[in-house]
Amino acid sequence: MPRIDQLALISETPGELTRRFATVQHQQANELVGGWMRDADMTVSVDAIGNVLGRYEASSPDASAILLGSHLDTVINAGKFDGMLGVLCALACVESLHEAGIRLPFAIEVVGFADEEGVRYQSTYLGSRALCGNLDSSVLARLDKDNIALGDALAMFDSSPAQLPSAKREAHELRAYFEVHIEQGPVLESKGLPVGVVTSIAGATRLNVTLKGSAGHAGTVPMDLRRDALLAAAKCVLCVQEACSGQPGLVGTVGALEVKPGAGNVIPGDVQFSVDIRAALDTDRQRSVERVKNEFSDISLQNNVELSIEQVHEAASIDCDPHLVAGISTAIESQGLPVISLPSGAGHDAAAMASLTKVGMIFVRCAGGVSHNPAESVTTADAKMAAQVLLEAVFELCQAEKA
Repeated sequence: MPRIDQLALISETPGELTRRFATVQHQQANELVGGWMRDADMTVSVDAIGNVLGRYEASSPDASAILLGSHLDTVINAGKFDGMLGVLCALACVESLHEAGIRLPFAIEVVGFADEEGVRYQSTYLGSRALCGNLDSSVLARLDKDNIALGDALAMFDSSPAQLPSAKREAHELRAYFEVHIEQGPVLESKGLPVGVVTSIAGATRLNVTLKGSAGHAGTVPMDLRRDALLAAAKCVLCVQEACSGQPGLVGTVGALEVKPGAGNVIPGDVQFSVDIRAALDTDRQRSVERVKNEFSDISLQNNVELSIEQVHEAASIDCDPHLVAGISTAIESQGLPVISLPSGAGHDAAAMASLTKVGMIFVRCAGGVSHNPAESVTTADAKMAAQVLLEAVFELCQAEKA
């Protein structure tokens, strides 16, 4: 828990926690976590996308590995447990093994993924997708708000687009991936339980939408002659609300909106906004995405503005591996706790990792279900329980794989 506090001090913004991909602060977080990994007798590296990895060797050389971890990047003005708790729970497991002089039949690797949130380049899972070899090269040309291309940002890690293939891991190298993460919801708290086992992760689509009209004087352009991009955008926002309401498991969010020129006496001529649509069932999500795209097109025609839509993220829903779910459930029971199974409406690196290896997730109770907010709160006792369940789940997997 003190390490959580140390990491939370590494921020781009004084007084709040913001740590985006490929920034000085990202590099500082990697160096801090890498130092803790070395203290636990791990071999440490930073790959071509900026993931920090520590390897605790097995009882025999050249063994495949069980990968544990989560992400080290944050949203803007974040809480301090999202992502970081999973990395440090994983590290605590390795420290426990090292202190006891235990080597397992499989190596244990801990990863702090470089980018899960997608704040800087609006493209999530950069770290885990690169590790899986699924990072589309087109993302390298994406620009951040300062017009720095993602490919150029890799120089922060002495890397380049040409080196990205080196981050890829092969399926035979890994036995499984486990992730501890705060629930980001209220169910565990309502049940009075510190941890639960995740059964599935919802799919998600993200769009960047641009509407171009014509800026003009707020007092001299008649209402019926205006090409008001913000008016059209407002209708699009309502469209997302309507398209994603009334269907269980389906949610839609417009979370970022930029208006230009952005003056009180000027008709908005250019608006950009984000759309995030998620659902447990991919068919529901895809149907909703097509609906909003079609309605956006109608709205742009009706308001005489130009429309462009860029899909910046697409992730299918995934099921966690049933054997890992069973192993985590047994680990929870070994702590004298009842087992509660939960779906995840939020995306996680585990969703990307499922394309490479089997995945399992442990949810941890967070006060009020609050997440992506400075008010995130996890107790020391619950964090300790999560780490203990994670270690027991690793033991369960080792026994199962040996059998």
